[in-house]
Amino acid sequence: QAQLVESGGGLVEPGGSLRLSCVASGSIPSRATMGWYRQAPGKEREFVAGITSGGETRYADSVRGRFSISRDRVRSAVYLQMNNLQPEDTALYYCKTILGGTDVWGKGTPVTVSS
Repeated sequence: QAQLVESGGGLVEPGGSLRLSCVASGSIPSRATMGWYRQAPGKEREFVAGITSGGETRYADSVRGRFSISRDRVRSAVYLQMNNLQPEDTALYYCKTILGGTDVWGKGTPVTVSS
């Protein structure tokens, strides 16, 4: 069964950094296009960053220059390096891929940016 498991979230002070991980298992190809999304309390889920099978990356304007997405095909993992975190980055961060035309989501990892 296709599964995505996120980890690496936590509490960090403004200006700090975190690295999120997303490990895919089951029938998800190691080269699958993957994305990170986030949902803050009371807000809709939004796109954060994505990486294609060819390694092309894309970022939301709000995180460009601060966040970096990368992947390790051997480990079937995708990472999100988040630098200079701000309180507005506080959210539940999800990993997503599309398998057979169906969205596959992880359960999310929480990120809280607060002093």
